[in-house]
Amino acid sequence: MQLAVHESGRGARTAILIHGIMSDSRAWHRVTAELEGQGFRVLAVDLAGHGRSPRATAYSPAAWASDVVETLAPLLDSPPDVVMGHSLGGLVASLVADRLAPRAAIYIDPAFSFPKGLRGWAFKAFFAMAPRPRRSALVRMNPKWSAVDVDIELATLRDWDKRTILGFSDTRPLVPPARLVAPTLVVLAEKSLLITANVARQLRGQGMTVATVRGTGHTVFRDDHAGFMDAVLGWLRDLAPAASERAPVAVRSASYVRSAS
Repeated sequence: MQLAVHESGRGARTAILIHGIMSDSRAWHRVTAELEGQGFRVLAVDLAGHGRSPRATAYSPAAWASDVVETLAPLLDSPPDVVMGHSLGGLVASLVADRLAPRAAIYIDPAFSFPKGLRGWAFKAFFAMAPRPRRSALVRMNPKWSAVDVDIELATLRDWDKRTILGFSDTRPLVPPARLVAPTLVVLAEKSLLITANVARQLRGQGMTVATVRGTGHTVFRDDHAGFMDAVLGWLRDLAPAASERAPVAVRSASYVRSAS
């Protein structure tokens, strides 16, 4: 499936951004602007069933990842410098990283595990049956979000196919990557929705850098954008010596939205 892609920036480095469930590429607007300022060309996708991308007959993490690879591979002249994903997008990003071999990977409160037992059942029931929230409810649930982010969330919810929840009917694929293909940063909320302390220790044991942004909920980059970017850019700067040896990625175009055909 060819996905909608928001492509922007003229930098020599390339960053791929993959949003979470119920969202789309618009959620990254401030992250995208900062990455562009740091010399990145940004490719932010809308996963199948989200935003401007087509709907699928069935959804799964593996299918979402295949869509991303099929869509973005023709736009890349060399491996991407960064693959970044949030929540569901973190899981999908880890599968994409296995195939595109980025130079760095960043997973934000990723769906690398799922609550078990009654709590897990309650999670699924909530996402399956909860109505799309009103603006007032979004503001109450997310008091640290800007008004722009609230408006974007309302818009992305209108464009979201609720059947994507069925992609989580089998939670067995919700696991950390089996191997690291690149230096990896995991950015967690203070009260992570999916990553327990035990899972965080497992990720560190696999060689990932795990950082927590204090005072944030699941959508870390909206709750504390500055704190999130400090964590990400500081970590990327630590990788700079290796980055200086890389060949630049050719610039293909200026900012535009590539819609699905």
